Amino acid sequence: MTRFWLVRHGPTHAKAMIGWTDLPADLSDTAALARLRAHLPADAPVISSDLSRAVATADALGPRRRLPQDPALREIHFGQWERRGFADVEAETPDLIRAFWDTPGDIRPPGGESWNDLSTRTWAALDRLHGQAPDLIVVAHFGPILAALQRAGGLSATQAFGHRIDTLSVTCLTLDPPQVHAVNHRP
Repeated sequence: MTRFWLVRHGPTHAKAMIGWTDLPADLSDTAALARLRAHLPADAPVISSDLSRAVATADALGPRRRLPQDPALREIHFGQWERRGFADVEAETPDLIRAFWDTPGDIRPPGGESWNDLSTRTWAALDRLHGQAPDLIVVAHFGPILAALQRAGGLSATQAFGHRIDTLSVTCLTLDPPQVHAVNHRP
């Protein structure tokens, strides 16, 4: 059994939909990072997505054994909506963007991923990581953390979307047996 400690990367301060765009994280809140380091299991290895905001957050957790970065842990790919505000996209395609957020599943932004695409790659990554250590810190993004929560909690996509996942928060869960231990914990 592996207990996954899912950490959302530090804030980017972007006011748009940011998926695969490689924005840096603001890691200036050293007190929050110190609390986060103290909360996480000291001997747990860490893995992150390959986007710099996740890599830098993983680096800020201090000296730990690192696993190779995994692109499967990236945020959802917003395609043509990337770096655009919700209101701008809604003005062009109101039905599509509402359906994307209100009924997550197979709906894709033009040139992007659906929720089911994201979930499939996230679940495959967690399955590959399962059993590599008793505790594993995964520094990732809002979407992959919700996808993991959906699976471990036996939730629908809509139920998973009802959870808040703040930057520098911890969501802790296991997949075998599926159990959620904490959601959006801010140490």
